[in-house]
Formats: sequence, structure tokens, C-alpha cells
Amino acid sequence: MEDWSTEFPQADDLLYLNHAAVAPWPKRTHDAVCRFAAENLHQGARWYPRWAALEQTLREQMRELINAPSVGDISLLKNTSEGLSLIAGGLDWQPGDVVLISDQEFPSNRIPWQALSHLGVHVKEVDISGENPEDAIIAAMTGDVRLLAISSVQYGTGIMLDLTKLGQACQQRNILFCVDAIQSLGVVAMDVRAISADFVIADGHKWMLGPEGLALFYCRAERRAELALQQFGWHMIANAGDYSQRDWQPAEDGKRFECGSPNMLCAHALSASLSLILEVGIEKITQDVNKRIDYLADNLTQRGLTLTTPLRADMRAGIITFVPESMEIQTCYRALMSAGVICAPRGGGIRFSPHFYTPFNVLDRALQVLDGILAEAR
Repeated sequence: MEDWSTEFPQADDLLYLNHAAVAPWPKRTHDAVCRFAAENLHQGARWYPRWAALEQTLREQMRELINAPSVGDISLLKNTSEGLSLIAGGLDWQPGDVVLISDQEFPSNRIPWQALSHLGVHVKEVDISGENPEDAIIAAMTGDVRLLAISSVQYGTGIMLDLTKLGQACQQRNILFCVDAIQSLGVVAMDVRAISADFVIADGHKWMLGPEGLALFYCRAERRAELALQQFGWHMIANAGDYSQRDWQPAEDGKRFECGSPNMLCAHALSASLSLILEVGIEKITQDVNKRIDYLADNLTQRGLTLTTPLRADMRAGIITFVPESMEIQTCYRALMSAGVICAPRGGGIRFSPHFYTPFNVLDRALQVLDGILAEAR
């Protein structure tokens, strides 16, 4: 089994099981940021063209990650919320339009749609707790549904949805399909063409192992003109290097959604992180994460703990959430964190989220800590 301790030289007392929140950086990302900082210190922006080339490399890495048709389909935004807000604020809504979401969405994929209520837009939440969540969503696709906005993996329970099935249903009903992919990009494969996605958004600081502050935004080429622009600046226009032009037009590609100066620091960091993701390969990452989730699921159920995450491998990704029924969730969470088990209280339980590199001895030590906490509570 591969030893990733060189890329992830984490402290001995750290048991990091929180990649579904904010992930640690690989060493190569740390090194890339240090090099960029040193260059700024000693050279300023002397080599800015090289930075711009690196930004283009990042766009290509993102394109490869989601199998987008073109680099021009990729926009670099600040975060997932900005991308979802761009869609919510850009579409030409009509009174009575419905946005379909699940009842488990993170606020980022709920609030932008709820904020459209003054336009007569309604948000309909679908219960996806049953055995066939996709069928429940499709059954709710009535004629007034304009857009389905769904997370590829739910942040709390870890339910992973069949996006291909949902995308096909949307196409058949002329419904826009928007995917919040922050809990899956970097851990499972995504093909925006295969799933018929109109929009895909994901910040880089979770499974992509990057920094906060830079997100991938994909918009199908045919949909770009349907989004009315809400932000304007020098960077989002065609011929952006011509600062004297007065009669300007928005860029035709994804840069039309990037109003101002790019986040070059984050671009260097995220590009380094994605180089590791692509080097290891998504299929290998998926296999290794599944092994760790299987291991945790087996050990947690053997301890008599209830899982809110589905046991079926095709319905989960990197999240496993359990309920410590013998004690309050917050009490258990605080005890775990105090002992160095970095996790989160989510989905009605405690959420563990290891990545492909997480050593199995870290899982064993975390389980031993949990055993001690639960024993004291009895």
C-alpha cells in the first residue's frame, strides 16, 4: 500500500477525518505557495505572464477533472455560493417557476433559490431519505419546475445520487440541471457530458485538497448567454488586454463570469493540489476511499452504532456519518476533537471523511478514541 506521508506529513497527534469540511494541503501545494510568495517578495509581478500561463494550466486541469468539452467552459470563481448565486441571479425567472432541491442540501444550495421568492419563484424540497432518492426527485418534476439544483453527495448523510439518471430526466422534461459537486470532485469521477449537466460548481478546499477562495464553475456553452451578467469589470470583456476600448462586449467563453483580477495565489495552490489528484487518478482515489469507508462502516456497525450514510457503495462517496446514541452528538464531537480526531457534527450524527491517503492506523486510532469516549458515557 502506498505511503503518502511525504505528501501529507501531518502531526503524529492529528487524526484527520474531515476532508468533507476543509482538507489539509499536500506538501507540493505548500511548496507552490512558498515559491509564489518568495517570487513576490523578491521579484514582484515581473513574471506575470508565467502566472497567467499557470492559471491556464489550472483551467485545463479542471476541464480534465470534469471532462468538459473545452477549457472555455471553465470559469474561476471565489466559491460555490458565488457560482450558485450567479445562476440564481442570471436566469430570466417567471412567476410560478419552481426550483427543485433535496431536503438535505447545504445552505449554499438552498439560500440563493429561496432569495428568489420576491420574483414569485418557489423552492420545492424533496425527501431523499428513501431507498430510491432519484425516483423521488423525478416524481417531483412537475411542469412548473424550471431547474433542479442538487448536490452530487449530501454533506450530512453522505448520500451520493445517480447524476446520469437525474440529468436524463431533466433533459426529457426541459429542466435545467445544476450540480453542487463540492462533496464529490476529487474523490469520484464526474463527466459533465455524460450527466447532461447545465451547471457544475465546486470549491477547491475539500476533496480537491486546495485552498479556500477558488472554485470551479462549469456552464454548458449553450447556456452561457442565458445568464444575465450581474458583475462587470476589466477581466470579463472580450480583448481584456485592451484597456482603452470603449465599445466592449462580454467574453464569449467562461471568462465572462470573472469580473476582476484573478486569485493568483489560490491558482498556484489549487493547480498543485490538482496535479496530485490527476497523478494518482480518480479511479484509484475512488477505490482507496471506498476501502476506508468500508472499513469504518464495518467497524462502526460492529460497535452497534447506527449509520445515517447508506451502506451501498453506489450510494456513498467519502462520507460516513454515525449516531452515538449513548450520548449527545455535540458532547461526543467535542470529546473527539479534544483527542485530536478532526471530524464534524453533521447529518444528525458525527461525520468522518477520510481521503485516499489516510493511513489505516489513523482510522484504528480514531476508533479507539471513540471506544473510550463511548465507554465513559455508559
